[in-house]
Amino acid sequence: MRTEEDELGRKTLPDDALYGLQTARALDNFALGYKPVNRQLVYAIVTVKKAVAQTYQELQVKPEVYAAIERACNQVLSGQYDGQFPVDALQGGAGTTTHMNVNEVLARLAGPEVHPLDDVNRGQSTNDVYPTALRIAAIELLRRVSEECAKLQQTLQRREMEFAEIAKLGRTELMDAVPITLGEEFGAYAQAIARDRWRIYKIEERRRQVNLGGTAVGRADTAERRYRFTVIEKLRELTGIGLAEAEYPMDITQNNDVFVEVSGLLKALAVNLMKISNDLRLMNSGPKGGLGELHLAAMQKGSTIMPGKVNPVIPEMTMQVAMRVMANDTAITMAAAHGEFELNAFLPLIADCLLESLSLLEQGVWLFRTHCIELLQPDGAQCARLLEQSCAFATAYITVLSYDAVSTIIHQCDGDAALVRQKLEAAVQEQKRES
Repeated sequence: MRTEEDELGRKTLPDDALYGLQTARALDNFALGYKPVNRQLVYAIVTVKKAVAQTYQELQVKPEVYAAIERACNQVLSGQYDGQFPVDALQGGAGTTTHMNVNEVLARLAGPEVHPLDDVNRGQSTNDVYPTALRIAAIELLRRVSEECAKLQQTLQRREMEFAEIAKLGRTELMDAVPITLGEEFGAYAQAIARDRWRIYKIEERRRQVNLGGTAVGRADTAERRYRFTVIEKLRELTGIGLAEAEYPMDITQNNDVFVEVSGLLKALAVNLMKISNDLRLMNSGPKGGLGELHLAAMQKGSTIMPGKVNPVIPEMTMQVAMRVMANDTAITMAAAHGEFELNAFLPLIADCLLESLSLLEQGVWLFRTHCIELLQPDGAQCARLLEQSCAFATAYITVLSYDAVSTIIHQCDGDAALVRQKLEAAVQEQKRES
């Protein structure tokens, strides 16, 4: 064990801890036992630090120190020090704890001559580093979610073509409606996911403005002009993202509506995933007492007491992912609305919820596609049987016989589809004779 001390007091830390006194205090202050800070966010902060280190080397400001800091960044980004970032995701201080955790680890890895604030944090603030890092992490995950949506759309379109000739009963409000094809149903699903894909792809444009260099409140206190211009260029090269300095950095520091906007689009995707998943559960229901129009792949046993029971577990999982994304959207909305004056103290909650939603959707969409959509099989015979047993065909007769006449015949036949068809055809022939 080792002891560290500052003006707030003394604290004992484990010998193998690369983090320092501020992180150790945070472990006590925020001991929620919830979960650690999202690893993507940590890596994004370290990437910002790497851009800073490269900038100061180019500007010939303590080049040896910043070369050591850059090496430390590379070590962390390799993943070998993930355990050195243990602070809870939900923390007070607008992300200062996470930022200090990174500063302390990088300083210790860089060497005893490197100070976590004077060197690693030179010309920076949590208030410009953290929002910039969150944008980078979100954009990287948004790209992956968009790619998964594209693959899901393509799979749905392929199944649309495969099912084009399978006639089935269309339903509105869970009641018999009109004849459709299973292909048309899957084509509609594909259109919904296509909209999600496009919205998520386009939203990246408004995430590229960053306030790095704005420091505390966007006014660039302690950040030199030549540093501000160079560091964003370095960050652009490191991330492959077209980042740009915000036209009004104070806006980026104060306001988090951009994350609410992203979350809203993720919620729209979640809504579509839930709708499609629930449709598949209903069409799969049975095997004898339900619709049975298609069969989902059997993934695992469905009951500890009922032999032979198999549940639609992948759609159920997908629906739970959607519910979590919707819940996260509510939390993001509330947190963003509480950004008082020049900074939002609740940015850690926004970051945790947004990155969780993105990660869940990336993996959830992949699983839904590969474990459900690609494997399900239609039951054309059952689709035809249910269609034949319904009076869905009767709608086609109203232009000839009138709505009331068709309705009366259906009522008189007590819904017997064969008899209804017979009576309708007879009525049509009678009308032709009369005309």
